[in-house]
Amino acid sequence: MKTVAIVQARMASTRLPGKVLAEIAGQPMLYHVIQRTQQTKNLDLVVVATSTNQADDAIAQFCQTANLPFFRGSENDVLDRYYQTAHHFEADTIVRLTADCPLLDPEVIAKVVQTFQVGAFDYVSNTLKCTYPDGLDTEVFSLTALTQAWQEALLNSEREHVTPYIWKNPTKFRLGNVVGERDLSALRWTIDEPQDLAFVRAVYEHLGSDSFGMAAILNLLETHPHLSETNAAFERNEGYQKSLREDKLTKDGEAQ
Repeated sequence: MKTVAIVQARMASTRLPGKVLAEIAGQPMLYHVIQRTQQTKNLDLVVVATSTNQADDAIAQFCQTANLPFFRGSENDVLDRYYQTAHHFEADTIVRLTADCPLLDPEVIAKVVQTFQVGAFDYVSNTLKCTYPDGLDTEVFSLTALTQAWQEALLNSEREHVTPYIWKNPTKFRLGNVVGERDLSALRWTIDEPQDLAFVRAVYEHLGSDSFGMAAILNLLETHPHLSETNAAFERNEGYQKSLREDKLTKDGEAQ
C-alpha cells in the first residue's frame, strides 16, 4: 500500500497573494513545508499538487529546480486535482497537507497516519475535533474514499476544500479523529494574513532550522508570550466559512 503526502499549493490568495513562496529564514515557505513533511515516518512519497494557472508556473519551476515530484490540475476544483494527483502517483493512501503551514510537525503527521493505518478507517484527521494549533492540520484518507467523494460531491465548497463530502457523511465513511493531550486549538500557526507571516518568521528566527516541532514552539511561546498576540485576532478556517456562505451547486449539479 503506497502512502503519498500531497501538498496543495497555489500562488493565488485573497489576503496574501504569493504566500506559498514567501521567504522564511532564507527559503520559500513551500520549501519548509516539504522539508518537514519529508521527515515524517511511514510516507512513501511527498508531492506537490498545484494548478495549471499561469500564475502557478512559479511553483512548478520551484519544484523542478528542487527536484520535487509535482502535478498540475484544476485551480478551483481541488478535489479533482487531488484525485488526478493521487492516480498519477499511484497512491493507495493520501495524506492531505497545505502549503501555507510551514510549522507542520512530522510527529503529528505520523500520528494521524499511524491511526489510519492500524484502524479500520476511510478517513482520519486531527480536525474533526480541533485540539492542535491551526497550522498542524493533517488529513489521511483512502483512494476509495477520495474516489467516492470525487464522483458524488456537488457543492463548490466540497470541490474546493477536498474533504467536506467525506467528513460530512459519517454513514458513508468510517471516520477517525486524533486528539491532542490538551486543547491548543486557539493557537494560530497557519499563514493567511501578513501578521501570520510575521509570526512564523519570528518563530524561525528564534528556533532556526526545520528540526524543531510543536513542543519547541510551545516552549518558545511560554518564554515569549507576546509572539502569540501577533496574529491572534483571526478566525480559524476563514476560507472554508467564506465558501459555505457563497455555496452553490457545481455545473454538474441540478442548479447554479
